[in-house]
Amino acid sequence: MTIDFRRGRWLNEPVNAEVTEDSLRITTDAKTDFWRETYYGFTRDTGHFLGIPAADGFTAEIRVQGEFRTLYDQAGLMVRIDETRWVKTGVEFTDGEAFLSTVVTDGRSDWSVSQPFKQVDDFYIRVTLSKGAMRIQASRDRSFWPLLRLASFPVAETYEVGPTACTPERSGLSVHFSEFTIGPATTKDLHDLS
Repeated sequence: MTIDFRRGRWLNEPVNAEVTEDSLRITTDAKTDFWRETYYGFTRDTGHFLGIPAADGFTAEIRVQGEFRTLYDQAGLMVRIDETRWVKTGVEFTDGEAFLSTVVTDGRSDWSVSQPFKQVDDFYIRVTLSKGAMRIQASRDRSFWPLLRLASFPVAETYEVGPTACTPERSGLSVHFSEFTIGPATTKDLHDLS
């Protein structure tokens, strides 16, 4: 089902945001981020997130477009239970390149990056969550969906799902989100990348 972005509820609404039925355009505020403790020792819950309620057993997809050029520029999808249990996945700029990135947080954050394709100024991210298992995939064309991560994630009655963007080192990243859908969890085999 296509999601009307106007139904979303903001956590840390950016100063500059344009929300329509089928599109979200934001420009990030300064020093925004989501992270909990691991390695760096700090906790941040200041990133931008527009959440839509979803029950367990869903697949969410969104198109992300932006120019990610500064250390830790990031945008994609977030699944959130509360401030200590959440996942953010999408693009993140690090070590001079844009990678596809996932941070899984259950009390403390972890971080993984991969690069199944190099062009990440315009891509799709897909998250499937069912019965405590989360499958994260990305695509350039919505036909081929390489696996980024298979992770454990807590079962909850309700989740918030939606677009997220952060710029820990600056402000001013412009991101366009569109083609946002949430539907029943896909039952495709893990190795079916369609």
